[in-house]
Amino acid sequence: MSLLKFSQALIFTLASTVSLTSYAALNKNEREIVKQVEQNMPQALKEIEQAVNINSGSLNIEGVKKVGALASEQLKAIGFKVEWLDGSAFNRAGHVLATHESNDPDAIKILMIGHLDTVFAKHDNFTTYKQIDEHTARGPGVADMKGGNTIIITALKSLQALNLLENVSIKVLLTGDEESSGRPLSLSKKAIVDGAIWADVALGFENGDNNIKTAMAARRGYTGWTLNVTANAAHSSQIFSDSVGYGAIYEASRILNDFREQLATQPNLTFNPGLIVGGTDADYDSANSSATAFGKSNVIAQTVHVAGDLRALSPKQVEDAKKVMQQIVAKSLNGSHAELIFED
Repeated sequence: MSLLKFSQALIFTLASTVSLTSYAALNKNEREIVKQVEQNMPQALKEIEQAVNINSGSLNIEGVKKVGALASEQLKAIGFKVEWLDGSAFNRAGHVLATHESNDPDAIKILMIGHLDTVFAKHDNFTTYKQIDEHTARGPGVADMKGGNTIIITALKSLQALNLLENVSIKVLLTGDEESSGRPLSLSKKAIVDGAIWADVALGFENGDNNIKTAMAARRGYTGWTLNVTANAAHSSQIFSDSVGYGAIYEASRILNDFREQLATQPNLTFNPGLIVGGTDADYDSANSSATAFGKSNVIAQTVHVAGDLRALSPKQVEDAKKVMQQIVAKSLNGSHAELIFED
């Protein structure tokens, strides 16, 4: 089967798993896929419910492992070789890697990507799977992305039953730390990097924009940044004077406003200051995303910390934005100094 035909069959199967519409417009092969998906739908719904009812917040190691074990059994049942990649070296549960190898050395290689963890921590108020109506269910992680994992498995189960996997090699990688990455990244992301190097095509199954008629062909990369500003502290009556200057809060405000004025109109680029703290004394705890400050209205602020993110579509766009931002930071107001630190 050609790459195009396989991709069409796979994508059609995924769409069929969600919405079995326009049956009359389908060709014979597509109708067979729809019938197979229909047969698998009751089991697929049970499997989503099973997975959703297991809390698997990223830091709930045992919960993530339980969801991984459930997916592993389902993948083994359709003939995949399944490995558990232990995550203790990067302080997370680990990943599921399932492999189907074609006997054809020239077979197309497809990487199918999902994740086992959710944003719902073990101590959160945890609600279970609930069927709302014939077409709708809710629950923690039902869309992001235990539903996506079930779509992967159900699609492969349907195609395997119709002997449509014989001429293709597939790796299914269900990571255990998508919502909160383990460190170091060189270890926690090794499996997905290795899979990408191996594959001819990679398909991710997170719900995206929730529209089955669309697929995302690109996703912006992310980096974090921290802006630290220091300035002369003095009585507020001395602000703007040559000997004292403008203070840390005015300097931080200038920098953030210049970021906005010079970069906000660039397509696909966003940068957001998500936390700011300033005063005579200010401390930012990046590990816990919290901050404390002390200051008085009649004292010029000495310290400001700002934490934010930067999202761009290409490495070049990231580097161009960083250059502009650093140039803005370097033009300090009188009496102040600022540094801008980017995460790798």
